[in-house]
Amino acid sequence: MKTMSGALQTDAGSMTLRDETFAPSAPSQARNAGVATVYQELSLAPHLTVAESLFLGREPTRFGWLDTSTIEAEGTIALARLDRTDIPLDARILDLSIADRQIVEIARALHGRADLLILDEPTSSLTGEDASQLFDVLRRLRDEGLAILYISHFLEEIIDLTDRYTVLRDGEVTGHGATSDIDATRLATLMVGRPLQKRTARDHTISDDALLHVDAIHGSPLPIDASIELHRGEILGIGGLVGSGRSELVRAIFGLDPVTSGSVRILDVSGPSTPAACLDAGLGLLSEDRSREGLALNLSVADNLVMSRWPTRRRGWLDLLERDRSTNHWIDELGIRTPSTGMHVGSLSGGNQQKVALARLLHHDVDVLLLDEPTRGIDIASKETIYACIEKLAEAGKAILVTSSHLPELLSVCDRIAMMHRGKLGPFQPATQRDEHEMILEATLGDQADDRSAEAP
Repeated sequence: MKTMSGALQTDAGSMTLRDETFAPSAPSQARNAGVATVYQELSLAPHLTVAESLFLGREPTRFGWLDTSTIEAEGTIALARLDRTDIPLDARILDLSIADRQIVEIARALHGRADLLILDEPTSSLTGEDASQLFDVLRRLRDEGLAILYISHFLEEIIDLTDRYTVLRDGEVTGHGATSDIDATRLATLMVGRPLQKRTARDHTISDDALLHVDAIHGSPLPIDASIELHRGEILGIGGLVGSGRSELVRAIFGLDPVTSGSVRILDVSGPSTPAACLDAGLGLLSEDRSREGLALNLSVADNLVMSRWPTRRRGWLDLLERDRSTNHWIDELGIRTPSTGMHVGSLSGGNQQKVALARLLHHDVDVLLLDEPTRGIDIASKETIYACIEKLAEAGKAILVTSSHLPELLSVCDRIAMMHRGKLGPFQPATQRDEHEMILEATLGDQADDRSAEAP
């Protein structure tokens, strides 16, 4: 993707665009050639308006002044092409929803002459309804003659949306063809390199020792009335729609967001109010936003991995040898693919970045792990590694809370599952007694879900 967009140059081989040699040496050359790119981590400046974002770097001028009338007219046309003229041109990016930001990014990429649109994991932060609306836009753009390269780890999206597929594993093509000739199971096998093992219910004993008590906490504005009791060796799951308050709940527990009422107790420590105090008490958080909150992208793999608990010698000197030994241990343990421990973590793939973020919690040796969307935007092989790590941690006596918008993930990994609806956390029930239909009703209807279930034939 970066090669096609001009961010990286090829070492060998060739590309053609419109039957002509294509070798952009910079992103500007690719854009001028008609290649529009939208990365998974959006590149919008949050303090700018929609109009300013659409024309950033290509501002129309008149006699040396910004041509605001052209900006307004062409900005409206750009959003109208995506059927989203409801997005105000004067709205700040910071105030838009994730779905609307995605639309602005696509409109910005398509502004001007674009024949090829490259999208990387465009639905990783979208709700099902927002994703469906995006698919309608993409199908219409395809029908208008735009070529679209759609990159995703959601196999159902590949099956539903695309005409042809190509599977990459470790930088090599492992399969390609017409999407109508393949199913999700075969695609997954090509991605992982082996048949997927069917997960079974975890056969283990959960301790009566509760490590985390959350009693009716309220946040500002979310969560609303959430209670949790998490035991040693247990994996709890929390599902819900985007915006339901899952992330706000774990952030409040970890001390990142304010708790207006209720209480949190970690082991024997009551009410730690800061992340540092939570870590000292034995609780760690894996943020869903690894690029902004989970990692320091400009630091090395080694520095990121030991950041919260640096090995030191006497008199406070940092022990760099022990840092590297610890880093190599977790690289081997989690199968992190990196050329060296000194590589900037921002240069790794999403799956390997997530493993580094998880490894930091393991290095800190916390007893309670809050994992917020631990497999968002990563490949299937990395997901399998993280699932196996979660189960291994539970078997070792750790207590784990997993939030996810992907219901099959919760059903396959967790012991008990609760759903959030508009900030309210429902009751935890054994995963073996749950099904996706019931969980979707709870996520969309909240307390009314039981009534709808009773009405169902």
